Amino acid sequence: MPPAPPFLPTHPRVLLTPRQMAEADRLAAKAGLSSLALMEAAGKAVADAIEARYSRRPVTVLCGPGNNGGDGLVVARLLRKRRWPVRVALTGRRFRPGSDAGENLERYRGAIENLNADVLSGCQLVVDALLGAGLDRDIDGEMAGVIGQINRLDVPVVSIDVPSGVDGETGAIRGAAVSADLTVTFVRCKPGHLLQPGRAQCGEVLLADIGIGGAVLDAVGATTWENGPALWALPVIDPIGHKYGRGHCMVVSGGALETGASRLSARAALRSGAGLVSVLGSREALLVHAAHLTAIMLKSCETPQELGAALDKGRARAVVIGPAAGIGEATRQNVLTILERQAGAVLDADALTSFAEDPETLFEAIKAQPERAVVLTPHGGEFERLFGALDGAKTDKARTAAQRSGAIVILKGNDTVIAAPDGRAVINANAPARLATAGAGDVLAGVVGGLLAQGMDGFEAACAGVHLHGAAATRFARPGMTAEDLPELLPEVLAALDG
Repeated sequence: MPPAPPFLPTHPRVLLTPRQMAEADRLAAKAGLSSLALMEAAGKAVADAIEARYSRRPVTVLCGPGNNGGDGLVVARLLRKRRWPVRVALTGRRFRPGSDAGENLERYRGAIENLNADVLSGCQLVVDALLGAGLDRDIDGEMAGVIGQINRLDVPVVSIDVPSGVDGETGAIRGAAVSADLTVTFVRCKPGHLLQPGRAQCGEVLLADIGIGGAVLDAVGATTWENGPALWALPVIDPIGHKYGRGHCMVVSGGALETGASRLSARAALRSGAGLVSVLGSREALLVHAAHLTAIMLKSCETPQELGAALDKGRARAVVIGPAAGIGEATRQNVLTILERQAGAVLDADALTSFAEDPETLFEAIKAQPERAVVLTPHGGEFERLFGALDGAKTDKARTAAQRSGAIVILKGNDTVIAAPDGRAVINANAPARLATAGAGDVLAGVVGGLLAQGMDGFEAACAGVHLHGAAATRFARPGMTAEDLPELLPEVLAALDG
């Protein structure tokens, strides 16, 4: 299946790994763009950002031995030319003769000091140009000591490309990492700007255009994006349509004492725009639901056969199962019954853990109808129970899981990753810390189910659902938020996007 049109390597929200960025630099040079001119443009972007945000003050620019250090030397030269007091310190390793960084060392023509703790004395702003995004080892020794001292200073810190010590691909901290107030990066952001814990080190991230164009990015072929409305379009209400045109989302309930989670999902599906929402479950469970629900319908089913009949009769376009559904054979059979049908499915929580001992049965049922959207929404523990302990970045893990299962995978967290079986991945960065509350995942499952019911493409529904979920929590904007608040905030979020 080809990617949807917004998911292109040239899209403004595409993310480049350090290796892809290096390939973009190589292709740009091959196309005639001077690497020295690109370094000059990068340094100018950083100098301009500093001048725009801070008053003139003593600056110490710390430069490593690679291109990141060369960028720092451009910053130092330009700030010095603009009459900022500048000190420059280099690591013990020097630039390669004839390199762009070496050329900028010649151009600087100011005093150069050795990198040590003393060079930070008296500075009122630090420019971190020590290490680039593509770290290949952990930081220790004197470099780790310098980074520790930077982080103890009560002065602004501006990092070039990524804060030194942050892995630009995974967001991991490689031994020690600078905590920046501002990070200026170039061409496109890196996954490490969004994935935790690297994201927390970056401060404000400013993306600067240095002249590498779309043809180069198209050739690089990146397949990771930052989530946002530019990647997907929400369903449009037909002015002469009817409720079935907006889709029927069905949510499978847990037992009588475990009804709250499915009720959260159902409410979220309705608030996200589904035309009809029903909760399916035992009579005892539905009696509890009846005391809480009005616009959401209740349908009794005690067995997988009755569940299948209810799905068929109700013309379900999407089904959510898992929130407090119970772990065991009954949930396994209900999931397999759902997957025998054409309706899109959102499998969360207990629906995933019920297959922990036999995940291949679940994966085979998903792959039996590849044209039908199935979305898995695990948190880290559920993910490991279903897929095992996978290596690599969070994006790598989600991609592997999507390819293995045949489903769209939402690997949750405050840096949620959404991955499709075709290799596309999206990183979400709008979730505030307050979203870590009991029941929030049940709401997310319902939002995605509601969007699937309205006919959205599965991957886009997953991406949009995660973004809407984070935006609703952001809109609450005060302490005390609970999961029950989130569905009621969705109309405001949807209205803001519609406007």
